[in-house]
This record gives sequence, structure tokens and C-alpha cells, in this order.
Amino acid sequence: MKTLIIAEAGVNHNGNMDQAKALIDIGKRAGVDYIKFQTFKADTIVSRNAKLATYQKSNIGVEETQYSMLKKLELSDSDHRELIAYCKLNGVKFFSTAFDIEGLLYLNSLGMDRFKVPSGEITNWPYLNTLAELAKPVILSTGMANIHEIRDAMDTLTSKQLNKSDITILHCNTEYPTPMEDVNLRAMIQIQKEFGVAVGYSDHTLGIEVPIAAVALGATVIEKHFTIDRNLSGPDHKASLEPQELIAMVKGIRNIELAMGGSGIKETSPSEMGNRVIARKSIFVKTKLKKGHILTETDLIPLRPGDGITPMNWKKVIGNSLNKDLEAFDQLSWEDLT
Repeated sequence: MKTLIIAEAGVNHNGNMDQAKALIDIGKRAGVDYIKFQTFKADTIVSRNAKLATYQKSNIGVEETQYSMLKKLELSDSDHRELIAYCKLNGVKFFSTAFDIEGLLYLNSLGMDRFKVPSGEITNWPYLNTLAELAKPVILSTGMANIHEIRDAMDTLTSKQLNKSDITILHCNTEYPTPMEDVNLRAMIQIQKEFGVAVGYSDHTLGIEVPIAAVALGATVIEKHFTIDRNLSGPDHKASLEPQELIAMVKGIRNIELAMGGSGIKETSPSEMGNRVIARKSIFVKTKLKKGHILTETDLIPLRPGDGITPMNWKKVIGNSLNKDLEAFDQLSWEDLT
């Protein structure tokens, strides 16, 4: 199964449309499936005095409120439409996360084929209830949540027309960057068992190894922040992949898909079939032997190539007599024995 790879541009455009388009160019070059932005109005998602998260304050380098930070990062209606058109032109799908009901309805009016619930909205009942009514596929992030909060969110999402089969739950840790010891990747497996849905992983670690490992564990969706340059000022750049890292992550995921795509039956593969004769051994004689000689263990030696009698027949060969003379290090065949 092909993993859905969502490259999270988020707010790494810094309010600049040329930068936003450059992010789309990077995602296309990497071969991702979706480029995801964020749809919000600061006036409707945060109070005027809400403080920045510690990581946001550190990354921005100035003291300000969430409101003032977000106000500079809003995308207008014309911005959305321009980015959608640019994605279409480049053969990559546009995606965005809404943070309130108004944003959900707006994205729905733009023809979004699925919705993404950010981790912070997993306890927002009016928001989840709206998604239940819209009944389009949902990707649910679970950063900061426990299994009981995920269950409550699932109960709300499936309370109307939305089917459980249309929901993918992403394991996630909402710390930027996430310490490796807090990843708890096996929780993704618990989520799958608990809810019987497709699962994925939204990653905030530094590097690419954890999302690749998640695919090996069964993730069907991977989401990862990326940026043009990690040194840019902004809340999410420092925990984002740079272009070459995004390319490497996608390549790694696609390789893991191939590696996990076999029959699951242990058997000789077509690529290694020719090496069996080269790497395996056959039974040879150590010394010159005369016709009629009865073979003992000391007469024999396993040597490459493996195109003769396999050493697994060692005991069957011992005690047989030769029907012809053999030179030292001749390969033994069944026709040599009586």
C-alpha cells in the first residue's frame, strides 16, 4: 500500500506568497502527495493575550502574543485560491488544516476532499461535530491526547454520517522538536488495535528516521513539517526538514514500501536465485582416491560452488564406494558412487 505523505508547509511561508510557492516547488520535487498549509483567522482562534509556547518564543526570538504572531501568518481567500491553482499546476494536491468551524466550512466550499484535525482541536466538540456532519474523510492528530480523549473524539466524529472507515488516526507528540524518548511509536499500534482504523504518524522529531520507522510499523499516512531554511525566523522552522531532508524522507518511505511489499513467505527471491550456486557448497574429495575406495568422513570436504551434492547429504555419502578414480579436490557426484 502506498503511504500518503503530507508535507506540512504550515505557516513556514511567513506570510509571503513567493515563499509559499517555493515550498510547493520543494514538495513537488520531493514527490509528496499533499502540501498542507493552515487556514485560520487570528481573531477567531486565540484570545488577544494568549502567550506563546516556549518553543515558539525561542524560535521567533521576540516577545509577543500568539495573536500578534498568528495575525502575520494568515492566508487570505485570494491566497488560498492562488496556492490551490499553483498546486494543481505542479501536479501536487493542496491541503490545509482549519482551526475553527468557520475555517472548516470555508475549506469545504473550496472543494477539499478530506479534513485534518490538528491535535489542539481533539477536545473541541463543536468543531468535531461539524466534521461529523460534513462526512468527508478525516485525518485525526492525537498529540497531547490519551486513549480516552481519542475515544471521545471518535465517538463524536462517528455520531452522524461519517463512517469509522473514513477516519485515519495519527499518533503524534506535540513538542517541537519531540525528544526521541517521548516518541512512543508503539502507541500507534495500540491505537490501531483499540479503534480498528487506519493509522499514521505526524512527526515533530529532528531527522527522518522515525517517520520511516512508522511506515515499517504500518503507518498509512505520514505528516512532516518542512521549510526552505531552518534558520528562518518563525514558530515552526527549527523543527522542520530542509529540502534535501524531505527528499531523503520520501525516498526512504518509498523504499520501505517496496521492502514491506513481499509475500510474507520466506522463500528464495528472484534476485538472489543466481547466487545459490556461488555461495553454497558441494561435497568434494580431499585427496586422490582409487576406484572401489569406501568413503569416510576424512575423505570429504565441503567446497564452493554448490552445484553438486549438497553437504546436507554428508551422512548418505559416507560408506559408499567409488566406481571410478578421483583426483584431489574433484567434485563428487551421485554417478561416482556404487
